Amino acid sequence: MSQASVFSDHICQLGEGPSYDPATDALFWFDIVNGLLLEQGVASGTLKIHELGQMASAIAVIDEKRQLIAAETGLYVRDVATGKLTLHTPVEADNPVTRSNDSRVHPCGALWMGTMGKGEEKGAGAIYWFFKGELRQLFSDITVSNSICFTEDGALAHYTDTSTGLLMRVACDPATGLPAGEPKLFVDHRSAKGYVDGSVVDRDGVLWNAVWGGKAVKAYSPEGALLREIPMPVTQPSCPAFVGRKADRLAVTSAWKGKDEKQRHLDPQAGMTFLLDIPVNGRFEPRVLIA
Repeated sequence: MSQASVFSDHICQLGEGPSYDPATDALFWFDIVNGLLLEQGVASGTLKIHELGQMASAIAVIDEKRQLIAAETGLYVRDVATGKLTLHTPVEADNPVTRSNDSRVHPCGALWMGTMGKGEEKGAGAIYWFFKGELRQLFSDITVSNSICFTEDGALAHYTDTSTGLLMRVACDPATGLPAGEPKLFVDHRSAKGYVDGSVVDRDGVLWNAVWGGKAVKAYSPEGALLREIPMPVTQPSCPAFVGRKADRLAVTSAWKGKDEKQRHLDPQAGMTFLLDIPVNGRFEPRVLIA
C-alpha cells in the first residue's frame, strides 16, 4: 500500500520549492520553468495559479502582507493582495545563464539562496546568504544547488551540489546564519540510486530528502545514518515541506522535466504534488528578515 497520496493533481514540468504558511493554511510551490507560483489550501483543497513572468523557485513569508520570492534575477517582494513583484535585491541579474534554485530560511531570519545554470552548466551556480538587506556569496562553483536546510537551533546547515552526490553539513552561527566552520560530509549518496534533491530537517534533527530519479524520500538521523526510505509514486520527487496546523505531515513536489512521451506515459503522476501518509515531527518555516 502506498504511503503517498495526491495533494494536488496539477502537473508541473518542474515542481519545486514547497513552503507552507500556517497563517493561511496554504502550501505554496513553483513550476520553475513555466514561471508559475501555485497556492493550495491544505484543508480547503482550493488551488490558485499565479503567473510570475519569470522563473522562480522559492518563497518565504516576510509578514502578513508580503512574501519574498527567489527568482532568476534576484529577490523580489511579492504583495500578497495584488501579486505585484518588486525587485528588492538583484542576484546574478546580469548573468542570463543562471536562475535561482533551492533556498530556505535559517531560524534567525537569514535566507540561503542557491543558483544554477538553466541548462545545468557545470559550476555556473552558487549559494548566497541574505540577511536584513545584505547579500554575500557563501559557496561558488555549484552546478545544481539543493538540500539547503537547517536544524531548529540554527547551529547546523545542510546543502548539496546535486551533481556531486555528496550531502554536506556545516556549523552555523545561530544569530546570523553564517557558516562558522568548514563544510563536512554528511551523507555520501554516490553509490545509491537517484540524486539528492530538496530536504527539510524536523524537530528531532531528522533530515528528510527527496531523491530525484530514485522514486523515494529518505530520512537520515542527525548523524547521517539512513533511518527509513519511503517509496514515491513518481520517479522524480523534488522537494519536501512540512504542512498542516501541527506541521506533522510532509508534502512533496515532483517533476516530469527531462522525460519524453514514452517515459511520461510510464510515470503518469510525474509533476503532481503529494502528501506522505506518515506522521512527522515537523516545524514551521521562519519568517525572513529583509531589513
